[in-house]
Amino acid sequence: MKRRDFIKVTGLGAAGAATLAAPAIAQSMPEIKWRMPTSWPKSLDTLFGGAEMMCKMVAEATDNKFQIQIFAAGEIVPGLQVLDAVQNGTCEIGHTASYYYFGKDPTFTFGSAVPFGPNMRINQAWYMLGGGRDVLNEFYKSYNVISLLAGNTGCQMGGWFRKEVNTPDDLKGMKFRVGGFAGRVLQKLGVVPQQLAGGDIYPALEKGTIDAAEWVGPYDDEKLGFYKIAPHYYYPGWWEGGPMLMAFVNLDKWNALPKYYQSVLEQAGHYANNYMMARYDNANPLAMKKLLAGGTKLHAFSPSIMDACFKAAKELHAEVGASNANFKKVHDSLAKFTSDGYAWFQVAEVGYDIFMARRSQS
Repeated sequence: MKRRDFIKVTGLGAAGAATLAAPAIAQSMPEIKWRMPTSWPKSLDTLFGGAEMMCKMVAEATDNKFQIQIFAAGEIVPGLQVLDAVQNGTCEIGHTASYYYFGKDPTFTFGSAVPFGPNMRINQAWYMLGGGRDVLNEFYKSYNVISLLAGNTGCQMGGWFRKEVNTPDDLKGMKFRVGGFAGRVLQKLGVVPQQLAGGDIYPALEKGTIDAAEWVGPYDDEKLGFYKIAPHYYYPGWWEGGPMLMAFVNLDKWNALPKYYQSVLEQAGHYANNYMMARYDNANPLAMKKLLAGGTKLHAFSPSIMDACFKAAKELHAEVGASNANFKKVHDSLAKFTSDGYAWFQVAEVGYDIFMARRSQS
């Protein structure tokens, strides 16, 4: 029988041939449905949107065989209890910031950002290629989760204050929404740190429960409306040079996934990570212009405040490292990586600044 006759008899063509392959692929891909609580309100289309993008990429890469339903903070669990929900198996995966769980163990700070620590690029280079992922996941294993890189906000601002702060004395007694390790640093200067989820900050400012608050940067901060109550906007956010965001996956659920699905999850996280950084780089400058035009008063933290905070951070690093083996192990991994990394980036960035200065003069 000639080939064209065979095709007529069997009804096969290009489309028919594709239908032969599809069932075999489908059979090798089980249908899985997971739930992902997040630490973000839906109004923050960068943070919540990054998590949404991760779920979308997983579905598209598996022809909707692997679906992850996403939930905003408070819909399943409060925004600061995402890790707990994943750890105990209430949900399979969660999108959050590691340092929110600093109270469980100070080591959690390294999964996001450490005060006066690396910028976004060095943080991620350490996590992806410098041993950071392995040493962190070894630590996270005791909480029955594994981490996947799933976002980064880039450098952050120093927060919104009702009144100006010029010296370390101005910080004493101030109730400041700031999380994790940074809160402990500021506590040494007399600040009363308050850790609140994003959606709870504005009501706390409005009611006077807190005197000041930091969140991320101009784009998100404008959406949350802090400028309406606290007009003084400070920089830099020395506690977060480039904080990573994580998708925590329940370890048992992770180990039960087909290897292909594990790879899809990891790559979807990387896509969400790049997407989020691009969104912030695009949106923050425009939001800052809008805030300044609306009356926001921009300030740099004074040298005396920066010096006092840096000294307190170094003291706290030493204190915690001396009593916490997990903290010291992860700290030493990051320190070893950045000892060369910082030198390289400083040379590169100074060189770029010189190039731009010369270009502007030509």
